[in-house]
Amino acid sequence: MHRSIPCRFTMRESGQMIEVTKINGIKVLINPDLMELVEETPDTVISFTTGRKIIVKESRQEVKNLVKSYRKDIFAD
Repeated sequence: MHRSIPCRFTMRESGQMIEVTKINGIKVLINPDLMELVEETPDTVISFTTGRKIIVKESRQEVKNLVKSYRKDIFAD
């Protein structure tokens, strides 16, 4: 099923984003504020408010942890 992949977030000039790994192995930065739905079907699919969807290697729980870390960092400042 899902391999354990380290969860982390990173800063960008345009603001904070979280890093996930697409199913093809390419790492991408996404804006968690635009995430609308995360589901496992069994692959993890992230749906955005823009209508776009991506399939990632991280589990639903790992994506949730990334977003929680992102939010904690924002409110800690």
